[in-house]
Amino acid sequence: MTVESVNPRTDGETGLREPPVAGGGVPVLGHGWKLARDPLSFMSRLRDHGDVVRLKLGPKTVYAVTTPALTGAVALSPDYIIAGPLWESLEDLLGKEGVATSNGPLHRRQRRTIQPAFRLDAIPAYGPVMAEEAYALVERWSRGETLDVTTESFRVAVRVAARCLMRGSYMDARAERICADLTTLFGGMYQRMVVPLGPLYKVPLPANREFNRALADLHVLVDEIVADRRAGGQKPNDLLTALLEAEDENGEPIGEQEIHDQVLAIITAGSETVGSTIMSLLLVLTEHPELGDKIRDEVKSVVGDRPVAFEDVRKLTYTANVVTETLRLYPAVWILTRRAVTDTELGGYRIPEGADLIYSPYAIQRDRRSYERHEEFDPDRWLPGRAGDVPKYAMSPFSVGNRKCPSDHFSMAELTLITAVVASAYRFDHAPGSDGRPRIGITLRPRRLMLRAVSR
Repeated sequence: MTVESVNPRTDGETGLREPPVAGGGVPVLGHGWKLARDPLSFMSRLRDHGDVVRLKLGPKTVYAVTTPALTGAVALSPDYIIAGPLWESLEDLLGKEGVATSNGPLHRRQRRTIQPAFRLDAIPAYGPVMAEEAYALVERWSRGETLDVTTESFRVAVRVAARCLMRGSYMDARAERICADLTTLFGGMYQRMVVPLGPLYKVPLPANREFNRALADLHVLVDEIVADRRAGGQKPNDLLTALLEAEDENGEPIGEQEIHDQVLAIITAGSETVGSTIMSLLLVLTEHPELGDKIRDEVKSVVGDRPVAFEDVRKLTYTANVVTETLRLYPAVWILTRRAVTDTELGGYRIPEGADLIYSPYAIQRDRRSYERHEEFDPDRWLPGRAGDVPKYAMSPFSVGNRKCPSDHFSMAELTLITAVVASAYRFDHAPGSDGRPRIGITLRPRRLMLRAVSR
Protein backbone atom coordinates (compact mmCIF):
# COMPACT_ATOMS: atom_id res chain seq x y z
CA MET A 1 0.00 0.00 0.00
CA THR A 2 1.20 3.53 -0.75
CA VAL A 3 0.18 7.03 0.12
CA GLU A 4 -0.01 10.05 -2.09
CA SER A 5 3.41 11.42 -3.02
CA VAL A 6 2.54 14.93 -1.90
CA ASN A 7 3.18 16.59 1.42
CA PRO A 8 0.20 16.88 3.75
CA ARG A 9 -1.65 20.15 3.28
CA THR A 10 -1.64 22.81 5.99
CA ASP A 11 -4.77 24.58 7.17
CA GLY A 12 -4.16 28.31 6.73
CA GLU A 13 -6.27 29.35 9.72
CA THR A 14 -5.04 26.89 12.34
CA GLY A 15 -1.60 26.02 11.05
CA LEU A 16 -2.43 22.33 11.51
CA ARG A 17 -1.62 19.81 8.80
CA GLU A 18 -4.08 17.67 6.90
CA PRO A 19 -3.17 13.97 7.25
CA PRO A 20 -1.88 12.20 4.13
CA VAL A 21 -4.36 10.18 2.09
CA ALA A 22 -3.76 6.48 1.65
CA GLY A 23 -3.31 5.36 -1.95
CA GLY A 24 -4.93 2.40 -3.58
CA GLY A 25 -8.56 3.49 -3.34
CA VAL A 26 -11.01 2.62 -6.08
CA PRO A 27 -14.04 4.53 -7.42
CA VAL A 28 -17.19 4.36 -5.28
CA LEU A 29 -15.77 1.95 -2.67
CA GLY A 30 -12.59 3.92 -1.88
CA HIS A 31 -10.43 1.91 0.54
CA GLY A 32 -13.40 -0.17 1.66
CA TRP A 33 -12.43 -2.92 -0.77
CA LYS A 34 -9.01 -3.25 0.91
CA LEU A 35 -10.62 -3.38 4.34
CA ALA A 36 -13.00 -6.04 3.07
CA ARG A 37 -10.33 -8.10 1.26
CA ASP A 38 -7.39 -8.09 3.69
CA PRO A 39 -8.17 -5.78 6.61
CA LEU A 40 -5.56 -7.04 9.07
CA SER A 41 -2.65 -6.45 6.72
CA PHE A 42 -4.13 -3.17 5.50
CA MET A 43 -4.50 -1.72 9.01
CA SER A 44 -1.12 -3.07 10.12
CA ARG A 45 0.73 -1.26 7.32
CA LEU A 46 -0.83 2.16 7.79
CA ARG A 47 1.60 3.34 10.47
CA ASP A 48 4.44 3.15 7.95
CA HIS A 49 2.84 6.15 6.24
CA GLY A 50 1.83 8.36 9.12
CA ASP A 51 0.52 8.66 12.66
CA VAL A 52 -2.85 9.69 11.19
CA VAL A 53 -3.88 8.73 7.63
CA ARG A 54 -7.02 9.60 5.68
CA LEU A 55 -9.10 6.79 4.14
CA LYS A 56 -12.16 6.75 1.92
CA LEU A 57 -14.95 4.31 2.84
CA GLY A 58 -17.49 4.82 0.10
CA PRO A 59 -18.35 8.52 0.16
CA LYS A 60 -16.92 9.01 3.67
CA THR A 61 -13.51 10.30 4.66
CA VAL A 62 -12.25 8.42 7.71
CA TYR A 63 -9.13 9.22 9.74
CA ALA A 64 -7.05 6.15 10.64
CA VAL A 65 -5.04 6.54 13.87
CA THR A 66 -1.98 4.29 13.99
CA THR A 67 0.14 4.89 17.13
CA PRO A 68 -0.43 3.71 20.71
CA ALA A 69 -0.15 7.22 22.16
CA LEU A 70 -2.70 8.71 19.77
CA THR A 71 -5.19 5.86 20.12
CA GLY A 72 -4.96 6.35 23.88
CA ALA A 73 -5.54 10.08 23.42
CA VAL A 74 -8.64 9.39 21.32
CA ALA A 75 -10.02 6.92 23.87
CA LEU A 76 -9.51 9.33 26.77
CA SER A 77 -10.51 12.63 25.18
CA PRO A 78 -14.04 14.07 25.52
CA ASP A 79 -13.60 15.43 21.98
CA TYR A 80 -14.42 11.96 20.59
CA ILE A 81 -17.55 9.88 21.21
CA ILE A 82 -18.73 6.37 20.44
CA ALA A 83 -19.93 6.72 16.84
CA GLY A 84 -18.75 6.15 13.30
CA PRO A 85 -18.98 3.24 10.86
CA LEU A 86 -18.52 0.48 13.45
CA TRP A 87 -21.21 1.73 15.80
CA GLU A 88 -23.61 2.59 13.00
CA SER A 89 -23.40 -1.01 11.84
CA LEU A 90 -23.86 -2.24 15.43
CA GLU A 91 -26.93 -0.12 16.14
CA ASP A 92 -29.14 -2.54 14.21
CA LEU A 93 -28.06 -5.19 16.68
CA LEU A 94 -27.39 -3.38 19.96
CA GLY A 95 -29.86 -0.50 19.58
CA LYS A 96 -29.14 3.09 20.57
CA GLU A 97 -30.00 2.88 24.27
CA GLY A 98 -27.55 0.27 25.53
CA VAL A 99 -24.31 0.94 27.38
CA ALA A 100 -22.23 -0.16 24.38
CA THR A 101 -23.60 2.48 22.01
CA SER A 102 -24.79 5.34 24.24
CA ASN A 103 -22.86 8.51 25.07
CA GLY A 104 -22.90 11.33 27.61
CA PRO A 105 -25.18 11.32 30.69
CA LEU A 106 -27.10 8.24 29.52
CA HIS A 107 -23.90 6.22 29.25
CA ARG A 108 -22.69 7.38 32.66
CA ARG A 109 -25.99 6.40 34.32
CA GLN A 110 -25.98 3.02 32.62
CA ARG A 111 -22.44 2.29 33.76
CA ARG A 112 -23.45 3.12 37.33
CA THR A 113 -26.29 0.61 37.02
CA ILE A 114 -24.21 -2.29 35.76
CA GLN A 115 -20.88 -1.57 37.49
CA PRO A 116 -21.76 -3.23 40.84
CA ALA A 117 -22.09 -6.58 39.05
CA PHE A 118 -18.43 -6.34 37.97
CA ARG A 119 -16.76 -4.96 41.09
CA LEU A 120 -13.68 -6.89 42.17
CA ASP A 121 -15.41 -7.94 45.38
CA ALA A 122 -18.43 -9.23 43.42
CA ILE A 123 -16.52 -11.47 41.03
CA PRO A 124 -15.59 -14.29 43.49
CA ALA A 125 -19.29 -15.11 43.82
CA TYR A 126 -19.29 -16.07 40.14
CA GLY A 127 -16.35 -18.44 40.60
CA PRO A 128 -18.34 -21.64 41.23
CA VAL A 129 -20.36 -21.08 38.04
CA MET A 130 -17.21 -20.46 35.98
CA ALA A 131 -15.57 -23.60 37.38
CA GLU A 132 -18.69 -25.70 36.88
CA GLU A 133 -18.99 -24.67 33.24
CA ALA A 134 -15.26 -25.26 32.62
CA TYR A 135 -15.48 -28.79 34.01
CA ALA A 136 -18.66 -29.39 32.02
CA LEU A 137 -16.55 -28.79 28.91
CA VAL A 138 -13.97 -31.32 30.09
CA GLU A 139 -16.67 -33.90 30.75
CA ARG A 140 -18.42 -33.33 27.43
CA TRP A 141 -15.15 -33.54 25.49
CA SER A 142 -14.23 -36.88 27.12
CA ARG A 143 -16.39 -38.68 24.54
CA GLY A 144 -13.61 -38.38 21.98
CA GLU A 145 -15.75 -36.72 19.34
CA THR A 146 -14.43 -34.07 16.96
CA LEU A 147 -15.05 -30.69 18.57
CA ASP A 148 -16.74 -27.89 16.69
CA VAL A 149 -14.91 -25.22 18.66
CA THR A 150 -17.12 -22.38 17.46
CA THR A 151 -20.19 -24.00 19.00
CA GLU A 152 -18.37 -25.10 22.15
CA SER A 153 -16.75 -21.72 22.80
CA PHE A 154 -19.90 -19.67 22.36
CA ARG A 155 -21.95 -22.13 24.37
CA VAL A 156 -19.72 -21.79 27.43
CA ALA A 157 -19.47 -17.99 27.04
CA VAL A 158 -23.25 -17.60 26.80
CA ARG A 159 -23.87 -19.96 29.73
CA VAL A 160 -21.37 -18.22 32.03
CA ALA A 161 -22.79 -14.77 31.22
CA ALA A 162 -26.36 -15.95 31.64
CA ARG A 163 -25.85 -17.91 34.84
CA CYS A 164 -23.74 -15.22 36.50
CA LEU A 165 -25.49 -12.06 35.35
CA MET A 166 -29.03 -13.20 34.53
CA ARG A 167 -29.46 -16.17 36.82
CA GLY A 168 -31.92 -18.65 35.42
CA SER A 169 -32.10 -21.96 33.59
CA TYR A 170 -34.25 -20.32 30.90
CA MET A 171 -31.02 -19.55 29.00
CA ASP A 172 -30.13 -23.21 28.44
CA ALA A 173 -32.55 -23.86 25.60
CA ARG A 174 -31.71 -20.54 23.95
CA ALA A 175 -27.91 -20.74 23.94
CA GLU A 176 -27.72 -22.50 20.57
CA ARG A 177 -30.03 -19.98 18.91
CA ILE A 178 -28.00 -17.09 20.32
CA CYS A 179 -24.73 -18.58 18.99
CA ALA A 180 -26.16 -19.20 15.52
CA ASP A 181 -27.65 -15.71 15.32
CA LEU A 182 -24.43 -14.02 16.42
CA THR A 183 -22.37 -15.94 13.85
CA THR A 184 -24.56 -14.56 11.06
CA LEU A 185 -24.84 -11.04 12.42
CA PHE A 186 -21.23 -10.22 13.22
CA GLY A 187 -20.06 -11.24 9.75
CA GLY A 188 -22.78 -9.23 8.02
CA MET A 189 -22.22 -6.13 10.14
CA TYR A 190 -18.54 -5.93 9.23
CA GLN A 191 -19.40 -5.91 5.55
CA ARG A 192 -21.92 -3.14 6.16
CA MET A 193 -19.25 -1.09 7.95
CA VAL A 194 -16.47 -1.22 5.36
CA VAL A 195 -18.68 -1.24 2.26
CA PRO A 196 -21.53 1.14 3.22
CA LEU A 197 -23.94 0.54 0.36
CA GLY A 198 -27.00 1.66 2.36
CA PRO A 199 -30.24 0.75 0.53
CA LEU A 200 -28.61 -2.17 -1.29
CA TYR A 201 -28.54 -4.08 2.00
CA LYS A 202 -32.33 -3.95 2.01
CA VAL A 203 -32.60 -5.79 -1.31
CA PRO A 204 -34.03 -9.27 -0.55
CA LEU A 205 -30.92 -11.21 -1.54
CA PRO A 206 -30.23 -14.48 0.34
CA ALA A 207 -27.45 -12.96 2.49
CA ASN A 208 -29.64 -10.00 3.45
CA ARG A 209 -32.60 -12.25 4.26
CA GLU A 210 -30.42 -14.44 6.49
CA PHE A 211 -29.03 -11.37 8.27
CA ASN A 212 -32.50 -9.98 8.89
CA ARG A 213 -33.79 -13.36 10.10
CA ALA A 214 -30.94 -13.68 12.63
CA LEU A 215 -31.45 -10.10 13.82
CA ALA A 216 -35.19 -10.56 14.33
CA ASP A 217 -34.66 -13.85 16.18
CA LEU A 218 -32.12 -12.33 18.57
CA HIS A 219 -34.52 -9.51 19.46
CA VAL A 220 -37.25 -12.11 20.10
CA LEU A 221 -34.87 -14.01 22.38
CA VAL A 222 -34.21 -10.91 24.47
CA ASP A 223 -37.92 -10.22 24.86
CA GLU A 224 -38.44 -13.83 25.95
CA ILE A 225 -35.68 -13.59 28.58
CA VAL A 226 -37.14 -10.41 30.11
CA ALA A 227 -40.68 -11.81 30.00
CA ASP A 228 -39.62 -15.06 31.68
CA ARG A 229 -37.95 -13.18 34.54
CA ARG A 230 -41.00 -11.00 35.11
CA ALA A 231 -43.40 -13.92 34.90
CA GLY A 232 -41.37 -15.85 37.48
CA GLY A 233 -41.71 -13.05 40.01
CA GLN A 234 -38.24 -13.69 41.41
CA LYS A 235 -35.66 -10.99 42.07
CA PRO A 236 -32.23 -12.59 42.49
CA ASN A 237 -29.34 -10.25 43.16
CA ASP A 238 -28.09 -10.12 39.59
CA LEU A 239 -27.60 -7.71 36.73
CA LEU A 240 -31.01 -8.39 35.15
CA THR A 241 -32.78 -7.48 38.39
CA ALA A 242 -30.71 -4.30 38.59
CA LEU A 243 -31.85 -3.34 35.09
CA LEU A 244 -35.51 -4.08 35.79
CA GLU A 245 -35.37 -1.91 38.91
CA ALA A 246 -33.17 0.88 37.50
CA GLU A 247 -34.40 4.48 37.43
CA ASP A 248 -33.65 7.37 35.11
CA GLU A 249 -32.45 10.86 36.07
CA ASN A 250 -35.99 11.79 37.16
CA GLY A 251 -36.45 8.79 39.44
CA GLU A 252 -38.73 7.03 36.95
CA PRO A 253 -38.25 3.40 35.84
CA ILE A 254 -36.11 3.18 32.73
CA GLY A 255 -37.99 2.45 29.51
CA GLU A 256 -38.62 -0.94 27.96
CA GLN A 257 -36.39 -0.15 24.99
CA GLU A 258 -33.44 0.63 27.25
CA ILE A 259 -33.97 -2.60 29.20
CA HIS A 260 -34.12 -4.49 25.90
CA ASP A 261 -30.94 -2.88 24.58
CA GLN A 262 -29.06 -3.42 27.84
CA VAL A 263 -29.93 -7.13 27.98
CA LEU A 264 -28.96 -7.42 24.33
CA ALA A 265 -25.57 -5.88 25.11
CA ILE A 266 -25.00 -8.31 28.00
CA ILE A 267 -25.74 -11.33 25.83
CA THR A 268 -24.10 -10.13 22.64
CA ALA A 269 -20.98 -8.15 23.50
CA GLY A 270 -19.82 -10.39 26.35
CA SER A 271 -20.61 -13.68 24.67
CA GLU A 272 -19.15 -12.73 21.30
CA THR A 273 -15.86 -11.36 22.62
CA VAL A 274 -15.28 -14.05 25.26
CA GLY A 275 -16.36 -16.84 22.90
CA SER A 276 -14.01 -15.54 20.19
CA THR A 277 -11.13 -15.40 22.69
CA ILE A 278 -11.77 -18.96 23.88
CA MET A 279 -11.56 -20.06 20.26
CA SER A 280 -8.23 -18.26 19.87
CA LEU A 281 -6.92 -19.78 23.10
CA LEU A 282 -7.75 -23.28 21.87
CA LEU A 283 -6.03 -22.51 18.57
CA VAL A 284 -2.95 -21.36 20.49
CA LEU A 285 -2.94 -24.51 22.65
CA THR A 286 -3.21 -26.64 19.50
CA GLU A 287 -0.41 -24.92 17.61
CA HIS A 288 1.87 -24.51 20.65
CA PRO A 289 1.42 -27.72 22.69
CA GLU A 290 4.32 -26.80 24.97
CA LEU A 291 2.13 -24.03 26.42
CA GLY A 292 -0.45 -26.57 27.55
CA ASP A 293 2.29 -28.65 29.17
CA LYS A 294 3.48 -25.65 31.17
CA ILE A 295 -0.07 -24.73 32.16
CA ARG A 296 -0.70 -28.28 33.35
CA ASP A 297 2.51 -28.21 35.42
CA GLU A 298 1.56 -24.85 36.96
CA VAL A 299 -1.94 -26.05 37.83
CA LYS A 300 -0.56 -29.20 39.44
CA SER A 301 1.91 -27.18 41.51
CA VAL A 302 -0.83 -24.79 42.69
CA VAL A 303 -3.79 -27.11 43.31
CA GLY A 304 -2.33 -30.63 43.42
CA ASP A 305 -4.88 -33.29 42.55
CA ARG A 306 -8.02 -31.38 43.48
CA PRO A 307 -10.14 -29.47 40.93
CA VAL A 308 -9.14 -25.93 40.01
CA ALA A 309 -11.22 -23.34 41.89
CA PHE A 310 -11.72 -19.64 41.41
CA GLU A 311 -9.55 -18.95 44.45
CA ASP A 312 -6.58 -20.41 42.56
CA VAL A 313 -6.77 -17.97 39.65
CA ARG A 314 -4.48 -15.32 41.15
CA LYS A 315 -1.74 -17.92 41.63
CA LEU A 316 -1.95 -19.17 38.04
CA THR A 317 0.36 -16.47 36.71
CA TYR A 318 1.73 -18.36 33.70
CA THR A 319 -1.78 -19.33 32.63
CA ALA A 320 -2.88 -15.70 32.91
CA ASN A 321 0.11 -14.64 30.82
CA VAL A 322 -0.92 -17.09 28.10
CA VAL A 323 -4.38 -15.49 28.13
CA THR A 324 -2.85 -12.00 27.97
CA GLU A 325 -0.57 -12.90 25.06
CA THR A 326 -3.55 -14.42 23.23
CA LEU A 327 -5.45 -11.16 23.76
CA ARG A 328 -2.46 -9.29 22.33
CA LEU A 329 -2.09 -11.32 19.15
CA TYR A 330 -5.76 -12.21 18.64
CA PRO A 331 -7.88 -9.39 20.11
CA ALA A 332 -11.56 -10.16 19.61
CA VAL A 333 -12.24 -6.44 19.29
CA TRP A 334 -9.74 -5.74 16.55
CA ILE A 335 -11.20 -2.53 15.12
CA LEU A 336 -12.82 0.54 16.73
CA THR A 337 -14.27 3.83 15.55
CA ARG A 338 -14.96 7.21 17.16
CA ARG A 339 -16.37 10.57 15.99
CA ALA A 340 -15.04 14.06 16.70
CA VAL A 341 -17.64 16.32 18.33
CA THR A 342 -15.60 19.49 17.77
CA ASP A 343 -12.76 20.75 15.61
CA THR A 344 -9.68 19.38 17.31
CA GLU A 345 -6.02 18.44 16.90
CA LEU A 346 -4.47 14.99 17.02
CA GLY A 347 -0.73 14.46 16.61
CA GLY A 348 -0.35 17.84 14.93
CA TYR A 349 -3.11 17.09 12.42
CA ARG A 350 -6.44 18.86 12.07
CA ILE A 351 -9.48 16.69 12.83
CA PRO A 352 -12.69 18.48 11.80
CA GLU A 353 -15.92 18.31 13.76
CA GLY A 354 -18.00 15.33 12.68
CA ALA A 355 -15.01 13.38 11.34
CA ASP A 356 -14.97 9.62 11.88
CA LEU A 357 -11.81 8.00 13.24
CA ILE A 358 -10.80 4.35 12.97
CA TYR A 359 -8.04 2.39 14.70
CA SER A 360 -7.08 -1.23 15.18
CA PRO A 361 -6.01 -2.82 18.48
CA TYR A 362 -4.80 -5.74 16.35
CA ALA A 363 -2.37 -3.50 14.45
CA ILE A 364 -1.30 -1.58 17.57
CA GLN A 365 -0.63 -4.76 19.57
CA ARG A 366 1.44 -6.38 16.81
CA ASP A 367 3.51 -3.31 15.92
CA ARG A 368 7.24 -4.00 15.65
CA ARG A 369 7.93 -0.56 17.15
CA SER A 370 6.29 -1.59 20.42
CA TYR A 371 7.25 -5.27 20.73
CA GLU A 372 10.42 -7.25 20.19
CA ARG A 373 9.65 -10.33 18.09
CA HIS A 374 6.24 -8.79 17.62
CA GLU A 375 4.74 -11.77 15.75
CA GLU A 376 6.04 -14.37 18.22
CA PHE A 377 3.79 -15.86 20.89
CA ASP A 378 5.69 -15.20 24.12
CA PRO A 379 3.76 -15.33 27.42
CA ASP A 380 6.91 -14.37 29.33
CA ARG A 381 6.81 -10.86 27.84
CA TRP A 382 4.17 -10.20 30.55
CA LEU A 383 6.45 -11.10 33.44
CA PRO A 384 6.87 -8.14 35.85
CA GLY A 385 10.43 -7.47 34.74
CA ARG A 386 9.49 -7.24 31.05
CA ALA A 387 5.93 -5.92 30.92
CA GLY A 388 7.17 -2.42 31.69
CA ASP A 389 8.92 -2.32 28.30
CA VAL A 390 5.58 -2.18 26.48
CA PRO A 391 4.66 1.41 25.55
CA LYS A 392 1.62 2.93 27.17
CA TYR A 393 -1.62 2.10 25.30
CA ALA A 394 0.19 -0.49 23.15
CA MET A 395 -1.78 -3.19 24.99
CA SER A 396 -5.40 -2.33 25.77
CA PRO A 397 -7.67 -5.23 24.70
CA PHE A 398 -10.40 -3.96 27.05
CA SER A 399 -9.94 -0.31 25.97
CA VAL A 400 -9.26 2.55 28.43
CA GLY A 401 -11.03 5.49 30.03
CA ASN A 402 -14.78 5.74 30.45
CA ARG A 403 -15.27 3.27 27.56
CA LYS A 404 -13.18 0.57 29.19
CA CYS A 405 -15.05 -2.72 29.24
CA PRO A 406 -16.71 -2.94 32.69
CA SER A 407 -16.32 -6.73 32.68
CA ASP A 408 -12.54 -6.81 32.17
CA HIS A 409 -11.74 -8.49 35.52
CA PHE A 410 -14.73 -10.83 35.14
CA SER A 411 -13.57 -11.87 31.66
CA MET A 412 -9.92 -12.36 32.66
CA ALA A 413 -10.94 -14.56 35.60
CA GLU A 414 -13.26 -16.58 33.36
CA LEU A 415 -10.69 -17.03 30.59
CA THR A 416 -7.88 -17.95 33.00
CA LEU A 417 -10.01 -20.50 34.83
CA ILE A 418 -11.29 -22.14 31.64
CA THR A 419 -7.78 -22.26 30.15
CA ALA A 420 -6.34 -23.85 33.29
CA VAL A 421 -9.03 -26.52 33.47
CA VAL A 422 -9.03 -27.41 29.78
CA ALA A 423 -5.25 -27.40 29.27
CA SER A 424 -4.77 -29.58 32.35
CA ALA A 425 -7.11 -32.20 30.92
CA TYR A 426 -6.29 -32.29 27.22
CA ARG A 427 -3.87 -31.78 24.39
CA PHE A 428 -5.42 -30.78 21.08
CA ASP A 429 -4.93 -31.76 17.45
CA HIS A 430 -6.53 -30.33 14.32
CA ALA A 431 -9.27 -32.54 12.87
CA PRO A 432 -10.12 -32.76 9.14
CA GLY A 433 -11.78 -29.59 7.95
CA SER A 434 -10.17 -27.37 10.59
CA ASP A 435 -9.21 -23.90 9.43
CA GLY A 436 -7.42 -21.71 11.95
CA ARG A 437 -7.06 -18.70 9.66
CA PRO A 438 -8.69 -15.53 11.02
CA ARG A 439 -12.36 -14.96 10.33
CA ILE A 440 -12.86 -11.24 9.84
CA GLY A 441 -16.05 -9.75 11.18
CA ILE A 442 -16.82 -7.11 13.76
CA THR A 443 -14.86 -9.48 15.99
CA LEU A 444 -11.81 -11.60 15.19
CA ARG A 445 -11.72 -15.38 15.66
CA PRO A 446 -10.54 -18.54 13.89
CA ARG A 447 -12.47 -19.31 10.75
CA ARG A 448 -13.55 -22.90 11.48
CA LEU A 449 -11.76 -24.69 14.27
CA MET A 450 -12.33 -28.45 14.41
CA LEU A 451 -10.23 -30.20 17.06
CA ARG A 452 -9.64 -33.56 18.69
CA ALA A 453 -9.14 -33.47 22.46
CA VAL A 454 -6.53 -36.02 23.58
CA SER A 455 -6.59 -36.86 27.30
CA ARG A 456 -3.36 -36.21 29.18
